[in-house]
Amino acid sequence: MIKQFLSLEWKQFKRASYFQKGLVIKIFLILGALYFGGIALFMGVGMFFIAKKAIPDVDPIITVNNFLIYWFLFELLIRYFMQQLPVMNVKPLMTIPIKRDTVIHYLLGKTTLSFFNFLSLFLFLPFSIVLLVKGYPVINVFCWFLSIIFVTLSINFLNFLVNKSNTVFYIAAPLLLGLIALEFYGIYAASEPIGFAFNTLYNLPYLAIIPVLLLVVLYQLNFKYIKKGFYLDDAVSKKIKEVEATDLSWFDRFGSIAPFLKNDIKLIWRNARPKQTMMMSFMFLFYGLIFYTQDMYREMPAILAFASMFVTGGFLMTFGQLVPSWDSEYYKMLMSQNIPYRQYLESKWYLMVVAVAISFILSTPYIFFGWDIFGMIAAGALFNIGLNSFITLFGGALNRMPVELNTKAKAFSNTNGFNPTQMLIALPKFLLPMGLFYIPYKIVNFETGILVLALSGVIGIVFKNFFLRKIENVYQDGKYKTIAAFSEKK
Repeated sequence: MIKQFLSLEWKQFKRASYFQKGLVIKIFLILGALYFGGIALFMGVGMFFIAKKAIPDVDPIITVNNFLIYWFLFELLIRYFMQQLPVMNVKPLMTIPIKRDTVIHYLLGKTTLSFFNFLSLFLFLPFSIVLLVKGYPVINVFCWFLSIIFVTLSINFLNFLVNKSNTVFYIAAPLLLGLIALEFYGIYAASEPIGFAFNTLYNLPYLAIIPVLLLVVLYQLNFKYIKKGFYLDDAVSKKIKEVEATDLSWFDRFGSIAPFLKNDIKLIWRNARPKQTMMMSFMFLFYGLIFYTQDMYREMPAILAFASMFVTGGFLMTFGQLVPSWDSEYYKMLMSQNIPYRQYLESKWYLMVVAVAISFILSTPYIFFGWDIFGMIAAGALFNIGLNSFITLFGGALNRMPVELNTKAKAFSNTNGFNPTQMLIALPKFLLPMGLFYIPYKIVNFETGILVLALSGVIGIVFKNFFLRKIENVYQDGKYKTIAAFSEKK
């Protein structure tokens, strides 16, 4: 029966109208998995020696155990935002003599094949092999490794349960940042008690039964949760959803584009996919911490310019790149109204501008790294408003992939709405700010590079009407192709 399920899914994928697009996406996903898998293997091999060099007086296995809690919290967050949970059309199977238990076991079994499960395997298997080569007890290392894998699979099924709730984000994200901050400033070493538990797990191999029991419990909870709603009446019954009304009258001050702005705010507030995207765009604010905290990047200012653009460009990069796909479900109706295309595009531009402005205000704490860094962030914000926003809108004219607003897939793992053309359009977003800063920086000095990057944004704002008019023409030329593409049912 499992073989039959696999055959049906392959036929569904191969015969779909979007087969070529899906094939390209899967090729990119495979290449990405190979890349990150290779990094994990490399880190797994070197983890023993890195731990030994960082804390020479402590056994590397103890050091790794002390910091495993951060790995698992980080994994939970990444899974919540990026893991694509398995989807299967079960309605036709409900009317034929196939056991529900078989279908549910198949669905849950598919989750174990997630790349995120293999990531832990790639990371901790080489580390375990190094431990064995160094003479550590075989039974202890083997049971410890199995415990890590069982905990990873437990997190996989835990994510399955909580993926429909934002509670996990509000708990895990502050907890992870808080624990790291307390550890960094020496206030409280949260790694010690957690590390003690994992060290005990290593020293007493028979305790590996605990992660196994945890995995069994979470699997059973998932099984019961799915089986509870696995009925034909539940699948076809009409779902009634209450919509919370919000007073958006203050948007009327924006004049003719106010209806579009209100519509976008409601779209983000009421639908799963755009809400997830907005939440993830907030994480871009912390992107600079990767670069500004490392002295090595001080000698690569072009990379700093790239990071500075990202700090304030989260919403623009995530939400903006899917304009007009966000409106795909009612795009035909929208285009049938007596509405100037210019107002539609201008409302999207203002939405991105406001998001960049809010991100810039929230980035104020970066002053701690120096006024030169904050000046670069300010220049990056102007670039995002004056040029990057128009590049993003232009890219939207070439994007004709619909987006399902309330899809259960995660914002970053969901390739619905993805177009390989977006990757080509993204190149100017990354390379242009680096070039605008680096060339004058190399010829004159650092301050001149910041000034040129900022002026490029100012020029874009001055010529806003020109850019919008050109982009409007591109949208108008492809209007009916876009309507046809959005109307195609998958």
